[in-house]
Amino acid sequence: MKIAYIGLGTMGQGMVHNLLKAGHEIKVWNRTAFDLPETLAGAVRKSTIAEAITGCELVMVCLTGPDAQKAVYFGDDGIVANIAGGTMVADATTTDPELTRSIAIAIAERNATYLDTPVFGSKGEAWAGKLDFVCGGDRKAFDRLVPVLEPLAATVHHMGPPGSGAMMKLVGNLLVAAQMESLGEALSLARKAGLNGDAVMGVFDVTDYSSLLIRNVGRATLAGDYAPSFYLRHMLKDTRLVRAFACSQDVPVPLTTLIGELYAAANNKGLGDLNASAIHEMLFELSGLQKSSD
Repeated sequence: MKIAYIGLGTMGQGMVHNLLKAGHEIKVWNRTAFDLPETLAGAVRKSTIAEAITGCELVMVCLTGPDAQKAVYFGDDGIVANIAGGTMVADATTTDPELTRSIAIAIAERNATYLDTPVFGSKGEAWAGKLDFVCGGDRKAFDRLVPVLEPLAATVHHMGPPGSGAMMKLVGNLLVAAQMESLGEALSLARKAGLNGDAVMGVFDVTDYSSLLIRNVGRATLAGDYAPSFYLRHMLKDTRLVRAFACSQDVPVPLTTLIGELYAAANNKGLGDLNASAIHEMLFELSGLQKSSD
């Protein structure tokens, strides 16, 4: 299939790599121009969105959030102005469900089809082809898209009409943010009490309250490893999206609100370009502990 891929961040590069391995013909465009790495050899970089999407059956998108989407879809060189009838768009951006529905309507008015296809997973899963896709949009279009997603995915889920994937992504990220923050509190308490980190993680490995996030991120934090696979500043953005979505549904989210404020504080401390787990460094500091890497 001829595919245009818009957005070559951490997640986008991993997905393009696996699309190339699956034999697709890929044209790419990124808001910030850069030389393509060897891992994306075979992709053709274009200087405009119009050049990238022309002649493609499928346009895949993965951006940082709503502001980037507005620019990419509705700008003079945007997707909406240049998309051909019959084209399918699959957008993995974590974003506002209302904006998602607006984009779907604009794409439909061009006789094209839009699916919101956000993912759970980060850099490792993107490169390994083990992402979990949660999709909203027309069921028949979704069924046509599934074979393209399979080389990128551990699982693929159809959640309902346009916006359903975006909503599910925010529901899931509420839990991600809560686990990340509570893990930092737990490790702070364990370290301050003098418990051995390896022994603590040995318990986390087997208990019913554990998760893959707790097991993997816990060990990385204790090793002082905050190499970004999901930026802290993006987690801050997502907590704000969750809060706005919850407000639109009249659902109180007091813990998410507090966690969002903690992420804002961590971002203000200069931790935004580290992994989302770098909030643990701030929690360690608040507990009177040295950095885990010291």
